[in-house]
Amino acid sequence: MKKIELEIVALSHSITQTHSYAVVLGEVNGLRRLPIVIGGFEAQAIAVALEKMQPSRPLTHDLMKNFMNSFNVELQEIIINDLQEGIFYSKLVCYTENDTIEIDSRTSDALALAVRFNCPIYTFEHILESAGILMDDASSGKKKKSDTVNVEENTSTETDLSKMSVEELQNLLNEVLEHEDYIRAISIRDEINKRK
Repeated sequence: MKKIELEIVALSHSITQTHSYAVVLGEVNGLRRLPIVIGGFEAQAIAVALEKMQPSRPLTHDLMKNFMNSFNVELQEIIINDLQEGIFYSKLVCYTENDTIEIDSRTSDALALAVRFNCPIYTFEHILESAGILMDDASSGKKKKSDTVNVEENTSTETDLSKMSVEELQNLLNEVLEHEDYIRAISIRDEINKRK
């Protein structure tokens, strides 16, 4: 299976869903986005590494990186390799001088380590097809690496998506994507997919 490279393009926060964040991965040289809902601690771990902040004591992911470096284990890449019932599954591809191994990981932890090791993030076509969101050229707003952390608040009221037509849902999806409200975009995309 051909791997598709992704990069972190945004980290969004929604005040309508308590402690809910989405890390948004963008297809490198493409227009698709893959929003993944994560918890507050995981969002903080990713943001700290993206912003190159130095906490006074190592965070868990920093400890893991230090441990791996001490034993000459390199994180070569992470692969978001499965999606089951809305849950993304990932693996860490690590190598040493003598061996290459794949380790099962929560996607949020894999992303936090990928940022620390500056290693590539990959997924497969079937995952982008089922969970990705296509951005048009005008709203894709290609971002520079230094603009990757973008914390947004969602203050709009929830609409009953089940009462909307597919055309109305598609229009709403385009509208929330323009405002980079990826949490809401996930629920709209899921409602559209349920009707296919």
